[in-house]
Amino acid sequence: MKTLITGSIAYDTIMVFPDRFRNHLLPDQLHILNVCFLTPEMRREFGGTAGNIAYNLKQLGGEPLVMAAVGEDSEPYLYRLQRLGIDARHVKRIPGQFCAQAFITTDLDDNQITAFHPGAMNHAHETHVDAALGARLAIIAPDGKEGMLQHARECAAHGIPLLFDPGQGLPMFSAEELHEFVRLADYVAVNDYEGKMLQAKTGHSLERLAREVKALVVTLGAQGSRIYAGGTQHEIPVAAAAQVVDPTGCGDAYRAGLLYGIAQGWDWLRIGRLGAVLGAIKIASRGAQNHHADRASVEAHYRQSFGESPWR
Repeated sequence: MKTLITGSIAYDTIMVFPDRFRNHLLPDQLHILNVCFLTPEMRREFGGTAGNIAYNLKQLGGEPLVMAAVGEDSEPYLYRLQRLGIDARHVKRIPGQFCAQAFITTDLDDNQITAFHPGAMNHAHETHVDAALGARLAIIAPDGKEGMLQHARECAAHGIPLLFDPGQGLPMFSAEELHEFVRLADYVAVNDYEGKMLQAKTGHSLERLAREVKALVVTLGAQGSRIYAGGTQHEIPVAAAAQVVDPTGCGDAYRAGLLYGIAQGWDWLRIGRLGAVLGAIKIASRGAQNHHADRASVEAHYRQSFGESPWR
C-alpha cells in the first residue's frame, strides 16, 4: 500500500562540547552573553520527520511516498532517498532556501543548546495532495504550519485516511485548528507531553478526543505506549533495547510501525508492539537513520520481546 509521508526533510548537525556549559557562563553576566564553545567532535545526520518515517517504513517493506519542501542544499539527501528506493518525486526544491536543519551542541552533562532553521520547510504548502498520487494512507507529521493544515484538508477531501502527528509543532496551532485536525484525522499520535498539551489546548481529555477517531496513540518513553481505540485502552510495554545510545528519531520509528500495521489491517496490540520494537532498535544506534530495521531483524526482536512473530 502506497503511504504518503508529509513532513520535514532536515539535516542535524550535532557537536559535542567536551566540558560543561556552566563552567563558561557567568550567572550575573547573562544580560551581555557572548560565549564560544569549542566543539572538536561534530557529525551531520540525515533527519526530519518525513525522512525518518520513510526510512523506517521502507525497511519494513512498506511503500512510502515522501512529500516535502527542501532547499538548494538538498542534493545529498535526495541522492540518499533515491539510493534507498524511496519515492521522492513530490519533494519540491525551493530556490534561495536551505533545507530545514538543527544545530545541536551537547556538553558532558547532556545539556543541549539547539538552533533550528526551518528554511524550505516553511514552503511545504507549495506541495499538494491529490488523488493522482495513489496513496491509500497518509501521515501529517511536523512541518510548516500552513502546509500541515493544507495537506490534512486535501487528504480528507480526497478520501485518504490520515494519521495526525503534531509533534513539536503542536504549540503553533490554536484550539480551533487542533479540533479541525482531529475532525479530519482517522488516527492521532502524540507523546506524553504533547498529549497533555493537546488536552490543555482543546479542553478535552484524551479519552474524549479518542472517541472522534479510530485510534489515539500516546507514547510514554520508557513506560511504553497507550492506544485508545474502540472504547478500549491498550497498554503496550516497551521492547527491550540492546543498549540505550540516542533517543533521536525513536518517535518517528514508532510511527512507521503504526503506518505499517494500519496498512496491513493488524489489531492494535500487534501494531503497538511493532512500534515498540522499532523504537527499541532505533535507540541502540546514534542518529535517526543509521539503524537496520528490515523485516528479518524486526521479526527476531519482536519474537524476543513478545514471544511470537508479528507476521502470523
